[in-house]
Amino acid sequence: MSEPANFEQLGVRHICGISGGKDSSALAVYLKDRVPEMEYFFCDTGAELPETYEFLTRLEVILAKPIARLNADRGFDHWFEIFRGALPSPQMRWCTKNMKIKPLEKWIGDDPAVSYVAIRSDESNRKGYVSTKANIESRFPFVEEGVDHDGVMRILEDAGIGLPAYYEWRTRSGCYFCFYQRKAEWIGLADRHPELFERAVAIEQKVLQDAGVGGDADFSDQAMKGRQYTWSGGETLVQLRARRDEILERHEAAMARTARTRPNLPLVEALAGVLDDDDGTEPCTVCAL
Repeated sequence: MSEPANFEQLGVRHICGISGGKDSSALAVYLKDRVPEMEYFFCDTGAELPETYEFLTRLEVILAKPIARLNADRGFDHWFEIFRGALPSPQMRWCTKNMKIKPLEKWIGDDPAVSYVAIRSDESNRKGYVSTKANIESRFPFVEEGVDHDGVMRILEDAGIGLPAYYEWRTRSGCYFCFYQRKAEWIGLADRHPELFERAVAIEQKVLQDAGVGGDADFSDQAMKGRQYTWSGGETLVQLRARRDEILERHEAAMARTARTRPNLPLVEALAGVLDDDDGTEPCTVCAL
């Protein structure tokens, strides 16, 4: 890793968003002494995993300053009432717009600000949140300084904080019902947080009922296209849970293949590769860094 660049600029706010994921958490630690005036923030949807909130508390100790919670009074339930006709989806990410981007831009206001984004050097083709507001400049310290996945892991280990506990079964931060979630991750949620899984089921069933769609509908039918009736593509959560053994069997077989071909691969990377085979979806980079 090269010597750190001089990120300090006078007369502007310096902000670093934390999603609860490994990359943004590592960036917060990385910038702690480099930018002492840094303001840390977390856009709270009110639907985060318990492991995320616990990790943020531990991270505040490492950073020796609070992480501002944005959006605490207008979480998912508020916006779901407004967008009652459909669940958020990759085609209509009202959750990201209203619970992440708008609260952040309101918090910054018209102040000149530098926003530090946790894109790593080994994924510089990815896109994180880049504001279109003229007063917000985006910087990518890990790209500028050549910090890759291994570098992120070292930062977290050296700080003594490690990874959030959800990385044992899930590869991304974000809402417990995130529509980018993979099949095996939904099963992980059902096993580890059954009450949250049931809440996601209730939301989904309400949408189906309001739309007059039967629970055994074929969601691949042309008539269904353009609307998001289910959290996971092609089936309801009830149907997905009924396939629990099948999904876990495929997942465990894929993990075993990965262990044979890449025996030294860390668990979090092995999970990501296996789950990509299962669903092939990319996460929301605003939420999941």
